[in-house]
Amino acid sequence: MQTEITKKLFTVDEFYSMFDAGILDRESRLELIEGEIFEMSGPGPLHVACVNRATSVFAPALAGQAIVSVQNPLRLSRYTEPQPDIVLLKPREDFYASERFAPEDTFMVIEVSDTSLLHDLNRKLPLYARAGVPEVWIEDLQGGKILVYRDRIEENYGTSLVFYRGNSITPAAFPGIAIRVDDLLGSELKER
Repeated sequence: MQTEITKKLFTVDEFYSMFDAGILDRESRLELIEGEIFEMSGPGPLHVACVNRATSVFAPALAGQAIVSVQNPLRLSRYTEPQPDIVLLKPREDFYASERFAPEDTFMVIEVSDTSLLHDLNRKLPLYARAGVPEVWIEDLQGGKILVYRDRIEENYGTSLVFYRGNSITPAAFPGIAIRVDDLLGSELKER
């Protein structure tokens, strides 16, 4: 007799119920990706610095044009809710107090990848595309570059660009601003 084994996939609502019941610790760094719970490693000082840099660059540049949300969950589907490092959101008076934000509320997502580059590229990037996130930037800290994905086509992006030190990037939603790669990556990466 053969027994069929079925994997239990959790919904976002079940995921939150586990926090409420004390099964999962609210202080732990967890993401729900396609129904599976992933524990993220704690961010190192360089990762933290790059998130802080991005926040300090985008917040004044987009004041009144976008909400800069830092390390908050973005519900992509019933089974997926990652916590991107930065999400640039469409402005709302209530700052999303009445409901969680979703892909249709986003201008773009930024992931800072020190040790998670393959996970971000192979697992999360297609999910962002499938859900309708218009643009994704991945700061590759080990490679010293920023990968930009835009022009979404189903589960992928039609345009992929690579930017290095000395380059500037213009977000598709904000053609009037240019962000310097050096301002996002900082000088610490030069010594790696």
